[in-house]
Amino acid sequence: MAKIMIVEDEAVIRQLIGEELTKWRFDVYQITDFSQVFEEFEQIAPQLVLLDINLPVYDGYYWCQKIREVSKVPIIFISSRNTNMDQIMAMNMGADDYITKPFHVDILVAKINALLRRSYNYAESGEALEHNGITLNIDNSSMTIQQEVVDLSKNEYRLLFILMKQHGKILSRDKLLRALWDDERFVDDNTLTVNINRLRRKIEQAGIEDYIQTKVGQGYIVP
Repeated sequence: MAKIMIVEDEAVIRQLIGEELTKWRFDVYQITDFSQVFEEFEQIAPQLVLLDINLPVYDGYYWCQKIREVSKVPIIFISSRNTNMDQIMAMNMGADDYITKPFHVDILVAKINALLRRSYNYAESGEALEHNGITLNIDNSSMTIQQEVVDLSKNEYRLLFILMKQHGKILSRDKLLRALWDDERFVDDNTLTVNINRLRRKIEQAGIEDYIQTKVGQGYIVP
């Protein structure tokens, strides 16, 4: 039974989500003291966090950043803020997904199930992938470039895993979305762009240029 922590200050929405997730047999923790979110996170040790942006005391971006300092736990933002900039900021802070209000609870549950499945069953223990100067360390979701170990978010790790596994093949954006989130209809296409760009930047900063190439109108490829 996965533990899910809900950080949402609108009581009606928080309770609605909590009741629905309880029906799905999740172990649900609803946060009501918004000055102690990080302390609650450390005590609960959830497998997934649902996080609003507009919160009392500190906003969701702040708490996401605090959590990311110590954990790679899946984080889904749920917010009425629906601009591209809000979604980009959330992804840059380390969020795994973003849902705008109002939303259908069944879509939220589908996203939660997909993210939990990908996050905790994706690794092939004891293996590593190597290609053109990059070693992907599957046990700890990091990459090694020229003896430098670079930490990756879950989505960055999944993207690199898929691209390295199928190097030499062009992978369409739809295929990558399906591989990451099971059903691309529930994902803003901008989410993929943000994660690809962030992964490229980490690889380039570690010393390898043009490792992930864009094929206009087709997708992405690791040659």
